[in-house]
Amino acid sequence: MPRTLSEIFVGIPDQGEMPVAGKSIDYETDMVTPRHSHKTAQLIYALSGVLVVSTEGGQWVVPPTRGIWMPAGVTHWVRMVGATQMRTLYIRTDAAPDLPTECKAVSISPLLRELILACIDLPRPYDPASRSGRLVGLLLDELAILPTLPLSLPMPQDPALRSICDTLAQTPDDPTTLADWATQLGIDAKTIQRRFGRETGMTFGEWRQQVRVLAALEMLAGGSKIIDVALNLGYESPSAFSTMFKRQFGCAPTGFFG
Repeated sequence: MPRTLSEIFVGIPDQGEMPVAGKSIDYETDMVTPRHSHKTAQLIYALSGVLVVSTEGGQWVVPPTRGIWMPAGVTHWVRMVGATQMRTLYIRTDAAPDLPTECKAVSISPLLRELILACIDLPRPYDPASRSGRLVGLLLDELAILPTLPLSLPMPQDPALRSICDTLAQTPDDPTTLADWATQLGIDAKTIQRRFGRETGMTFGEWRQQVRVLAALEMLAGGSKIIDVALNLGYESPSAFSTMFKRQFGCAPTGFFG
């Protein structure tokens, strides 16, 4: 009988007994974790499947072989797109001086991947002077230089902007222009644009493109064809979608998950 989410979460080693602890969890498609936080920082790694990680301040789509850094104390929840093999490390906040302090999607190098898998199986407690301790030291060195990936969707707190963003997040192909939104909300378009920049670091157009990019990753991970993804997201043609995708990620959609 499949385990419930409550059963899966029992015994997760996030209390900081050692500088680094790990856990291996496999999820079925469309499972969603409850909202939760940890006393430690967390590196969430998708060995297979796609993770959609959300906080009150944003959303990240994490394809296979990528990961997300989650600082200690941040409430978050995770939705699985497809059957997912999650490998998670819990890092005590005092384990190293240069650990990231913000949520971010990160690239996982081949070396870091092997260190993650090795650290999940470490005995606890372990001697810092032992092989296990040296593996953890190398892992912490790698965590300090994690490359950030453009897989985030910052969410504004302004109620008017939030209404726009909630609509676009639910219907990424929505063609409503900034001028149309300004009319609907009774706010000057330049004011909306300034608020977007202040609260998300993006223009309205950039935010709408980002929500489409992340929706595309979900669709592609689920096996959708490029032509269907392009048309469902409001692009005029598959080539227009592919051009945008390559500009964003440096590769064509067909090669991204490879």
